[in-house]
Amino acid sequence: MSLPASVDVVIIGAGAAGLSAARALSGQPLTVAVLEARDRIGGRAWTLPFRGEGLDMGCGWLHSADENPLVPMVGTAGLSLDRTPPPWQSQIFNHEITDAEIADFRAAYDAFDERIAEAAAAGREGPASALLEPGNRWNGRMDAISGALNGARFAEVSILDYDAYRDTGVNYRVREGYGRLIETLGRPIPVVTDCPVRKIDRTGPVLRLETDRGVIETRTVIVTVPTDLIARETLKFDPPLPALIEAATYVPLGLASKMHMTVTGAEDFPENSQLWGRNDTGDTGGYHLRPFGRPMIEGYYGADLARGLEAEGPAGFFDFAVEELVHLLGSNMRRRLEPVAATMWGADPWAHGAYSHAMPGHAGDRLQLKAPVENRIFLAGEATAEAFYGTTHGAWLEGARAARQAMTALGLDPRPLPGDEEA
Repeated sequence: MSLPASVDVVIIGAGAAGLSAARALSGQPLTVAVLEARDRIGGRAWTLPFRGEGLDMGCGWLHSADENPLVPMVGTAGLSLDRTPPPWQSQIFNHEITDAEIADFRAAYDAFDERIAEAAAAGREGPASALLEPGNRWNGRMDAISGALNGARFAEVSILDYDAYRDTGVNYRVREGYGRLIETLGRPIPVVTDCPVRKIDRTGPVLRLETDRGVIETRTVIVTVPTDLIARETLKFDPPLPALIEAATYVPLGLASKMHMTVTGAEDFPENSQLWGRNDTGDTGGYHLRPFGRPMIEGYYGADLARGLEAEGPAGFFDFAVEELVHLLGSNMRRRLEPVAATMWGADPWAHGAYSHAMPGHAGDRLQLKAPVENRIFLAGEATAEAFYGTTHGAWLEGARAARQAMTALGLDPRPLPGDEEA
C-alpha cells in the first residue's frame, strides 16, 4: 500500500490501540492512514503458527474477561474462547513446596497487597518494595511474580500505580491465539507497513510526518507507539516535547518473556497446571504445563532475569528452563524437552520491552502521557490505561478514546456509532 500525501488523521502504530482507533474512525467522513513500522499488524499481540495452532509470543490472557470488550469479539471473529481458569494459584507435585507453605505464601502475598492498598489510600508513594516485610522468606518469590505482572521488580514499581490496576480475577484465553484475534480484527483495515515514522513536525498549521517511505501531512495524529520509543526519541517531535519525553521515561516498558517448549510424555503432567522454580529468589521462572492440553510447557521469566537471558538469545532461555525443570522434575527432563520459540521483546527495536510500569513517584505520568498536545496530537496505548495498563484490552479502549478525541478536534460528533461496542 502506498503512502498518501495528505489525510485528516494519521495513526502511528497498528497494534491493538492503533487498530481500535482505526475501527472507531471507520464510517466517519474522514481520510485516515495507519502507518506501521513492522511488516505485520498486531504489535505486541503476535501469535506464531505452530502445528496448526498458535503460540502467543506476546499477550496471551484476556484479563478482566467479564468486562473485557474484546471477549465478545472472539466468537464473531470465528475463534474459540477458552474459559479454563489459569493455574496461577496452584503448584503441582509439591516437589519444592508443601501445601502448608503454599498457604503461608498466599497469606504473605495477601498481606502485602493489603499494605499496598492501605498505603495508596493514604496517598503514600514510593517503591512497592518498601512494603515487603523485611526478612520474609517469600519476598524473592513475590519479586518473581512482580516480574511477570510488571516486567520489573517491586523496587521499580510505584505504590500508587500498582494499586491503581483493576483486576476482576476472571481470565480467559483464545485457543488460536490472542494475537490472532487482534490480527483478525485488524485485517479489514488498510495499513501501510514497513513505514516507521521518524519525526512529527508541528511547526506549521498542518502536521508534517517524516517516514521511511516519504512525507505525509495531516490535521491530527494518534500516536500508539510504546513509551520507550518516545523516551529514546526514536519518534521525534519538532519542536521537542520535553514533558512528554520525561513522562515516557518514567513509564518504561518492563520485560516479561516466554519460552515455548514441547515435552514428550506430556501425559505425566496434569493439563493446565503450574510449577514455580525456586522460592528464595526473584531470578526464577514460572512454568505452565500442558496449556490447552497441548504436549507443551510455557516458561515465564520477568524483569532482570528476562533481560539477562535475552542477552544470551533463545538458547539462554531454553538452557535456563531445562535446568530448572530438571531440578523440579528429574534428570530425564533434559531429553524430553525441545525448544520451539522464545520471545525477544527487549531486543525488538519497535518495542524495547513487554508492557509498562510506572516508576516510584511517577504514577501520575500516565495522565501526562494521554494529555492531548495542541488538540491535534493524541497518545494511546496500554501505557495510558491507568486501570488496565499492561493489557491488550487497555490499549484497545485507549485507542477508541483517542479516536473520539480526534473526532472532536475535527468538529465531528464523537459518540459511538450503533454497534460500535468496543468504543
